[in-house]
Amino acid sequence: MRHAQKAATIWVQNDYCARVKGASDDCPVSYEDPATQEKTTHGTADGRKACLHHCLTYTATQAIVAGLGARALGIKVHPGAAAAALALSFGTHYIADRRVPGKGVLEKLAARTAKTNFYRLADFGMNGAFHLDSTWHHGWETVAALIATAKATNR
Repeated sequence: MRHAQKAATIWVQNDYCARVKGASDDCPVSYEDPATQEKTTHGTADGRKACLHHCLTYTATQAIVAGLGARALGIKVHPGAAAAALALSFGTHYIADRRVPGKGVLEKLAARTAKTNFYRLADFGMNGAFHLDSTWHHGWETVAALIATAKATNR
């Protein structure tokens, strides 16, 4: 699932969603369309829609990769368990990716665990927020994988 997460976040997610998903009315995001060079400003409603779109494509990517992997390994996953796992992944992904400055779950979690400096790190080839985000997702994907395989059988 880790590779499905990377593919969905880095390859499948479009530029618009990546830039706008954390937008809010208090912290609007400016976006320049790379094809038309049209500049637009986005607030809360657009940020929520962009995050929702990303989470849908993210979850679809996970479903495809997990389905193909289970088939290749000869594992029959219970549909209800798979749906619960994907719902958990979707929900926790949305929670983390709505990175509204000062209000986002990951930023608050970083502050509570003395990781604010790392969260804000964007130098030396590092991006702390991205790494904390990735670690958050991997942890929840592990829980989702346990749920998905709870009633799994051999084909």
